[in-house]
Amino acid sequence: MIEQQHPVGSGFRTATTASEVLAGLDLTGHHVVVTGGHGRLGLEVTRSLAVAGATVTVASRDVARASAVVAGIPRVQVEHLDLTDPGSVDSFTARWNASGRPLQALVANAAVLFSLERRLDARGNELAFSTSHLGHFQLAQGLLPALRSAGGARVVTVTSGAARIGAIRWNDPTFAHGYDAGAAYAQSKRANVLFSVAFDLRHAAEGIRATAAHPGVVIGPGPHRPDRVAAYREQGLVDEHGATVIDPERGTKTIEQGAATLVFGAVHPALDGVGGVYLKDSEVAVIDDEVRPLTAQRIPADANSAMLDPDDAERLWRLSEVLTARR
Repeated sequence: MIEQQHPVGSGFRTATTASEVLAGLDLTGHHVVVTGGHGRLGLEVTRSLAVAGATVTVASRDVARASAVVAGIPRVQVEHLDLTDPGSVDSFTARWNASGRPLQALVANAAVLFSLERRLDARGNELAFSTSHLGHFQLAQGLLPALRSAGGARVVTVTSGAARIGAIRWNDPTFAHGYDAGAAYAQSKRANVLFSVAFDLRHAAEGIRATAAHPGVVIGPGPHRPDRVAAYREQGLVDEHGATVIDPERGTKTIEQGAATLVFGAVHPALDGVGGVYLKDSEVAVIDDEVRPLTAQRIPADANSAMLDPDDAERLWRLSEVLTARR
């Protein structure tokens, strides 16, 4: 909640990597689920947690592809999960709960990035909102028995600096009356933070804490898609030659640096007893309510009061219950 939205003194830096966050931690006996844990940030989260001793389950729509990617990483298994399919989510949670395994951490990482065309899932929900928020909303609740049995657990939802400017279209979350790709993405990222606030309020007393983690701007080393290079160059994300610009102080990071905040949220003891907050740079972010446009020097990504509003969080929870009830 807002009163907890202040740094905890983690000691990490903007350039800290996932391996550095986990240095000295023994995660033997920890069970972690990472949705989309076989691509980019998710893969680095999976790899670094497994190296630290955790048993990691990668939840993926494409089991064969994910299995090929994570082959050779110790203590990693892959299970099928399609976040846009309520039946698939129910099957995943039923299998997990039936296994009797506790769940120390759920990393809700899977997402849909900018889609130029409006796309809907089988229930009629907008695809970015469905994947990033609604599917994880259903998944986290379905896994509550396993989270409770862990005797202390965490739910980390991967968000973005777009949560600062995102707005929930309360009367038109599917964008039926005018689709905008940027607004749809920002809505899903605002929803990630509000979900963490609402989930934490409901389950903190059970020892299950929820946070939203912003990894920074991570576009990977390239080569980049030709249709994106011009926009990346305009934003200062690539140079005149198309090479990725890495500047953690500005907010642009390597995959290893971006994954740091996600594993910090999932397992680091500095966050024991902390929840309902927004993380960046392997730390609880400060609140900055000033309007700060994107510049060549800085990409605004601190928390603001609107993304943590408990009334909006509760309103989103109720809306999500309605939207996920569609079968």
